[in-house]
Amino acid sequence: MTGSPKKLLLVFIDLTDSWQDGPLYEAIVGVLERHGLAGATVNAGIMGFGRHRQIHKKGLFGVSDEKPVTIVCIDDAEKIKSVLPVIRPMVKEGLIALQDIEIVSG
Repeated sequence: MTGSPKKLLLVFIDLTDSWQDGPLYEAIVGVLERHGLAGATVNAGIMGFGRHRQIHKKGLFGVSDEKPVTIVCIDDAEKIKSVLPVIRPMVKEGLIALQDIEIVSG
C-alpha cells in the first residue's frame, strides 16, 4: 500500500442507524468492498456523544441501543474520494471525516 497518497476515512454513526432494512454499518462496509477498497473495520464504542449532546453509553445490564460505531478505511486518496458520493447520502445523522495518512508498515 505504498506509492500514491493515502487517506483515512472515518465514519461515525450509531449502532441503531439503518439503511434499506439493515444496519447502516453493514451497508457502508458493503459499498467499500464493492468499490474495491483495501479493507474496512467497524468498531463499536463504549461511550460517546455527537452534535445533539446526548451521551451514549452502556445502559442497564450493559446494553445500549445507541452505542457509537466507527467505520475505518485506509486506501489511495482517489479511491476513497470516489466512494464518498455513494456514502454521503447514507449517513444522515453521523459524521464522515477524511485525513491524510502516512503508512509506516504493511
